This record gives sequence, structure tokens and C-alpha cells, in this order.
Amino acid sequence: MEITVIIPVYNRAAVVGATLDSVLAQTHRPLQLVLVDNDSTDESRQVLEDFKQAHQSSDFNVVVTSESHHTAGAARNRGFEQATGEWVLFFDSDDQMEEGLIAAYVKIIERSRNKGKALDLISARSTLVFPDGSQRPAPFHRQDLFANHLLHGQLATQRYAVRREFFASTDGWNINLPRWNDWEVGLRLLLAKPYVAYMGGRSRVIINHNGADSITGTEFHSRHGEWEHVIDIMKIEVRCSQLKAKHKIRFERLLEYRRMVLAAQYEREGHPELAKPLCQQAYKALQDTYGNNRRWRWLVAPVTRRLFARIASGKRGSARIARLLY
Repeated sequence: MEITVIIPVYNRAAVVGATLDSVLAQTHRPLQLVLVDNDSTDESRQVLEDFKQAHQSSDFNVVVTSESHHTAGAARNRGFEQATGEWVLFFDSDDQMEEGLIAAYVKIIERSRNKGKALDLISARSTLVFPDGSQRPAPFHRQDLFANHLLHGQLATQRYAVRREFFASTDGWNINLPRWNDWEVGLRLLLAKPYVAYMGGRSRVIINHNGADSITGTEFHSRHGEWEHVIDIMKIEVRCSQLKAKHKIRFERLLEYRRMVLAAQYEREGHPELAKPLCQQAYKALQDTYGNNRRWRWLVAPVTRRLFARIASGKRGSARIARLLY
């Protein structure tokens, strides 16, 4: 079974080598690696070409292409056009996969086939690495995947494998979203009702949150408006979906909670002028879903205010409360 790994690259000449080496080290073959230079201005394209020249083989097919529309979504779509594998992994250019990752995916796929089940998506564990060198597991849940993706980004770029034909049916990446594009596409994957499996055991994906050179970045206020736009799009997608009404209401509430989390982040970064109106917007939208009833007034509203203060002060664990509250 051929697997395709797709990696967009923009000005990552200094760091992409570690990512490429982690793909090369995968024990599974045949493997296709599609590298998309997203109009880099450094030596990234040459690094990619040199890697292909050094490692191309009959069972390790390296494709190097380019995309001038400067968003990761556009680059990933360009890479997907070149994909020939039955299953696809999207990956970022500053992260690493442990050598057994793809083999573990294949084992799950084949085991499912032997049981007569056709999987569409596999969610895997991952580890986050922070600027101070500390690490922690990214949230991973086998239940309530919809909610846990909205709250924790469980289907972030590096955290899943997807059947190529299934992904093709979901319209691909939104090329106009420079931020949180993986969060948005993850929601659309779930709205398409995939048959999902989960990779247990230890984490096999290392995600770099290690400072300003990380794709993730270090702050939110400088790109205010872009994050909010993604939340607005996702609310529309939930409303237009075939979900039951009660699920639509719940997921809209969780998206407004994420808006409030964003406001709290602005507050924490020292920008109350951004935080206050955004928090008020989220609070009003939540209130509207409850109709200002007794549950809202006596439970949800006061807890929501406390959650905002908790997040703004840097405390963790609020998402677990939100999943139950909303």
C-alpha cells in the first residue's frame, strides 16, 4: 500500500532537513513524498531538490513542485494534486515523525480491512514542544471527537492520516485562510461523516511550538481579525450541515467558547481593546443560544465569566469544563 506525505515549505531552508529526514526514516514502503515550495525567498527550493536527488528511489518517490498562492492551504492542495498514495498524511515543515508512524497507520488500516471495515480517517497521538524545551502530550480523545476537535484541534495537520478518495470528496483546503486552516478543514472532514479509528500507544509525532520560527507562532494580537474570520466560517459550516439541531447548537456554543478563548488570549497579551469587544460578542452569542433562560443566568453565564478570567490568567484545563458546560 502506497502512502503519500505532503509537506508545504516556505522559507524553511534551515529547519526542513530534520522533517525530511524523519520521513526518510519511515520503515514503511512504498512511500511518496510530495514537497511544495510555497514561493520561498530563501534556499528552501534548493534544499528540496537536493533531498530528491540524494534519496529518490523506486520505493521512495520524491516529488518537488511549487505553488505561488501564498497560503499553506493552497500549497497543500497543490501537493494533493500530485498524490498517488491510497492514504495521505499532511505534515508541516518544522515538525518530525518517529520512524514507526506510517507503519502504525498501515497496520490499523489493514487490521480494519481484515474485519471488513473501510476506514476513512485515523487520529494519532502527538507531542507538543515549547520554547523552554518542555513537552506535553497534545489532547487526544477517543470519544466526542467533534467537540474535542473544536476545543483542542485534534485533527490538526500532523495528527491524522486520511484516505485519499475521502479527502478529495471534502473540497480540500481553503486557500484563502492564512490561519487555522487545518482546524477548519478538520471540521469539514468530520461533517463528511468519516469512519474513524484511533492510534493508541505512545505519541509518534513531534510538533514544534518552539518560538518565533515555529509555523504556529508565539502570539495572536498581531493577526487579529484573521482568527475570528475562521470561527465565523466554521459557524456557517455547522449551521449549513446535516447535523441534528441539538448538535448544531452545541457546536456553535463551542465555537463561541473558542472566540472567548481568543479574547482571553488578547487580554493576556496586553490588548484589552481587542479582548473586550470580542468577549462581549462571544458572550452575547452564547446567551442567544440559551434564550437567557434560567440555566444561562444561574449556571452558564457566571461560569463563562470565570472561564474567561481563568484563561486570561494563563491557567489550563478550562476546555474540559467547557465541553461539559456547553
